[in-house]
Amino acid sequence: MPRVTQAHLDARRRQILDAARARFATHGFARTSMTDLVEASGLSVGAIYRYFKGKDEIVTAICEEASQALPAELTARTAREFLEHIRAMAREEDHARLVAQIYAEAAVSPPLAALVDRQLADLRTAVAALLPGRKRADAARIAEAFVALCHGYTQQLAVRGDLDPAPFTAALVAILGS
Repeated sequence: MPRVTQAHLDARRRQILDAARARFATHGFARTSMTDLVEASGLSVGAIYRYFKGKDEIVTAICEEASQALPAELTARTAREFLEHIRAMAREEDHARLVAQIYAEAAVSPPLAALVDRQLADLRTAVAALLPGRKRADAARIAEAFVALCHGYTQQLAVRGDLDPAPFTAALVAILGS
């Protein structure tokens, strides 16, 4: 029997996660069954269970893949570009709706809440590191507000659709200037 390559295994895992991400964004976690994920991925039930024990593991894997596209520095221009990036991800990948679903699920799943909380803490730390010359407490306060406002913008995109980032950019610039 031929041995399955790691590239093949990685491609199947990616196929499952991409299908789940799209389905969760459009239907939510509660309205997505494993059968739905089988249909969306084009794989068999057994193939999905080879990679994940269940839907909760898939949600966790999606969260663990999250990457931050923070700029190298925080300026008015880079804040605007960052929000435009968030907006583009919402339009092109339905990312804002997926994030809304993750937050809703984290509200009722302590393990997922712990993962999201850790990711938010890492993001706040990364933002604070982009504020050289600020006292640690000031940088932490600014980072907290920056992250909250960016996530608020994401939630607004999930509910209101394509939304001009200009007022959010102005608020971020005011936060950065404080």
